[in-house]
Amino acid sequence: MITFMIKKILRSRAFKWFLRIFLAIFLLFCLLVFSVYIGLWGSMPSEEELRNLEQSEATEVISYDGKLIGKYYIFDRQPITYEDLPQHLIDALLATEDIRFYEHGAIDSKSLFRVFFKTILLQDESSGGGSTITLQLAKNLYGRQDYGSLGIIIHKIREAIIGARLENIYDKPQILTLYFNTVPFSDNTYGIESAARKFFGKTTKELDMEESAVLVGTLKASHYYNPRKFPERSKLRRNVVISQMEKYQFISPEKEKELMSLPIELDYHGYNQEEGIATYLREQIRQKVSTILDTVKNQQGDPYNIYRDGLKIHTTLDFEMQQMAEASMKEHMSALQNQFEEAYGENAPWKNDSELIREAIKSNRTYKRLKAQGISEEKILETMSVKKQMEWFTWNGTEEVMASTIDSIRHYVKFLNVGMIAVEPTTGAVRSYIGGIDYEHFQYDHVVQSKRQVGSTFKPIVYTAALENDIGPCTYFPVREVTYAGGWTPSNYGAFEDDPNLQFSMTAALSKSINTIAVKVLMETGVQNVINQARAMGIKSDIPPYASIALGTPALRVREMAGAYSSYLNESTPTSPYFITKVEDKDGNPIATFKPKTYSEPAFSETTRQIMVEIMEETVNSGTAIRLRTTYGLNNEIAGKTGTTQNNKDGWFVGITPKLVTVTWVGADNHRLGFPNTRIGQGANSALPLFALLMQKMNANEDFNNLTRASFPPTSPQVREMMDCEFTKTENFIERLFKSGDKKRRENKKSDKKQEKKGFFKKIKGWFSKDK
Repeated sequence: MITFMIKKILRSRAFKWFLRIFLAIFLLFCLLVFSVYIGLWGSMPSEEELRNLEQSEATEVISYDGKLIGKYYIFDRQPITYEDLPQHLIDALLATEDIRFYEHGAIDSKSLFRVFFKTILLQDESSGGGSTITLQLAKNLYGRQDYGSLGIIIHKIREAIIGARLENIYDKPQILTLYFNTVPFSDNTYGIESAARKFFGKTTKELDMEESAVLVGTLKASHYYNPRKFPERSKLRRNVVISQMEKYQFISPEKEKELMSLPIELDYHGYNQEEGIATYLREQIRQKVSTILDTVKNQQGDPYNIYRDGLKIHTTLDFEMQQMAEASMKEHMSALQNQFEEAYGENAPWKNDSELIREAIKSNRTYKRLKAQGISEEKILETMSVKKQMEWFTWNGTEEVMASTIDSIRHYVKFLNVGMIAVEPTTGAVRSYIGGIDYEHFQYDHVVQSKRQVGSTFKPIVYTAALENDIGPCTYFPVREVTYAGGWTPSNYGAFEDDPNLQFSMTAALSKSINTIAVKVLMETGVQNVINQARAMGIKSDIPPYASIALGTPALRVREMAGAYSSYLNESTPTSPYFITKVEDKDGNPIATFKPKTYSEPAFSETTRQIMVEIMEETVNSGTAIRLRTTYGLNNEIAGKTGTTQNNKDGWFVGITPKLVTVTWVGADNHRLGFPNTRIGQGANSALPLFALLMQKMNANEDFNNLTRASFPPTSPQVREMMDCEFTKTENFIERLFKSGDKKRRENKKSDKKQEKKGFFKKIKGWFSKDK
């Protein structure tokens, strides 16, 4: 009976039609496979190409002590070898993704059978997929294109063909290595090494078992299980991975319980341009290296690509010092910003329809674009007043707000910014570098791009020129005000005018930052001699030939000041700060090397150098920078100079220790906006604490003992004898009757003779009446 029924079915018209349809579908499938195989749906990689896989690799930026600072990439990938993969990481992957990995080729027939019956026929989504690690590797390597309704079938065929070729070429450990080097993790991160460094701040070798489980868990859905954004989801998924490891006996039930109880503790390090450490310096490095690579070819004769060729850029940066500097900056600037806003109160210009805000609105890109389209002022302001969802920078973290473009302008214009650099004075090697308070929101670099008036930090250059022109450190100058040609009368901040007969030695005048004497010293030395001295110390920016430069009217860069001040520790020779030592290809072959720029001639004598260091030490011990001792309790050997500019718009401090020169600047990006008072705006309050906090952190870390416990070279007996005089004295009657009157006439005469533009001082009357 059964045989009869089978024969009947086989002879039936329905079966014949079924057979024809099946054969037609099978033939079409074979044709589809063949079309994919010969490349009609996109070229297929040959075995030769697969043997020489070249994946885009991130270029690494490395500190001088070998730590990863940042990366440049299209895909964030750092390849590693099989030996770098801990066994528990491999176990987690196999338990979760492909437990029969060592038993099958590219395709796991058992998994396909399960998928067909359970997932497709029974609609059981928990039964899992049929993709093997090899098939996933094929997808990682070549991605997927949009083929419309046939997409999923074509993708699977392509990946099966590529997977089969991979299995023919590579053994299982090699396939695992390729997989881990190419698989995408959360936050646009490719490869296990990049993921380990980004999420846990360690190499793949150093991963703990629970950390491996977290990263493997994200492979199911890298965004959904992102441990940074969704920690609870990530923990649940991690525990699934751990459970799978126990299921397949990679770990014991006791170990499973222990691991599941652990919290996820991230040590997140963002390496894209807006995140992580030394963001401003990394942008400078990117620009410099990109320019160099335009002139260098690889072995194939093609130019290198900073984003995909896996280069190694070695820098001078000290990783730990940079971390300390950034922590010090955040600590000080957040507190200073509060002081700044509280001092202005409700009368703050950013809260009102002030000229500051009107100018800022007109400088905005949206305003300029709409104005260029011929739209009326009223309509432009109406458009810029529409509120929308946006994210704001605050010192308490990013804040989501409903605000308009004008609201945003008012919010950002009030922020104080910073420029800070620490260099090794004998070479110019940059050890720490901060170009601003937050690269994501303030991308203007205040170390190399910004030029700001330097205030009293220019005075040491004036006094250096004076010493070089035979004006001794014990030369006395009266503190009283003098009116120069054009009606300009520089004055002092403080009570120096209480005794009009008081005189200060040059040593005391610089340590106390006395404006009236700084100008007198410059006039006695000669304006051009001071400018020549600045040039000899490496300053290239324009310096106008006016007596006001004694009070710091030149606008200079933070980087320039660091190079100039280095001469006080580098045998009187300036340096040019640099931050790249060499660039290598991915195999460690050198592409370019960099050496410190040297100056052929010292900028001043050894005697002058010793005198200036002594004077600037006195500035710290009893002068304008004394709060380094009193407030911050620093006992290091330190010399330095504070600076404050007109209307408290810029605060400066230069800190000199025996093996480090640190320059700090603080102010608002908008030149119209200054500190509301000198108490908080003077360099001793606005800029000096950046250096002080950094030194405190370095003092607490034994790794920096070679810097923090260093001593200045001893001052020679001859120089000590030259400086052996009282800081102040009072003119007697005869001196007042003859000398001071004659001195005043000579000063006026020199002023008339040396000014190239008559009436200039009338224009700058009152500049820098407050300087500290």
